[in-house]
Amino acid sequence: MDILMAKHKQKRPTRDEFELEELGNQLTEAKDEEIEVSLTVWGESDPVVGRITVLDARTRLVHVERHGSITKVPFLDVMKVSSEG
Repeated sequence: MDILMAKHKQKRPTRDEFELEELGNQLTEAKDEEIEVSLTVWGESDPVVGRITVLDARTRLVHVERHGSITKVPFLDVMKVSSEG
């Protein structure tokens, strides 16, 4: 129980519906235009960089591909989307 409490001590910042919708729009646009992006992810020190290949509505995961490997990021953990060029 103590381990679980420690892990969840620092909560993810909450965002309103507008912020989440805007984030979703940015992710969709990046996927559709096949733009390489840098995602600032809550709880991660390094950004996730690559092209968005899948926005999975069922699992709420964003699939980012770079150099043949896929990183799956929970949508709600994405704090910021930046284009890489």
